[in-house]
Amino acid sequence: MRQAEIYRKDILAGVLTEDGGEYRFCYGEAYLAREDAQPVSLTLPLQAEAFVSPVLFPFFDGLIPEGWLLDVALRNTDISVLDRMSLLLLCCKECIGSVSVVPIDKEGGAHV
Repeated sequence: MRQAEIYRKDILAGVLTEDGGEYRFCYGEAYLAREDAQPVSLTLPLQAEAFVSPVLFPFFDGLIPEGWLLDVALRNTDISVLDRMSLLLLCCKECIGSVSVVPIDKEGGAHV
């Protein structure tokens, strides 16, 4: 199981999980309770129930770099271009836009 904290404008919005070939994204209760809460994507509207998908959600897949930047990431790691979750965790902590992805290590803490 691999997980990442998803931040919107530096505020923890939820957690993305990959487990057994299934992806789940769930907004945090504290985030949903905020008056200024906004969805991380129009395709992932605010809701308490988890979103579930057999493939990485297109919004998160779209955060992964393309072109020469993706080539650099692939050249410097042993990650396959098909391993989208690994690429997301590796490349998207400081991506362009309001959303960032911070991997959660196996001990339960985020890598900061």
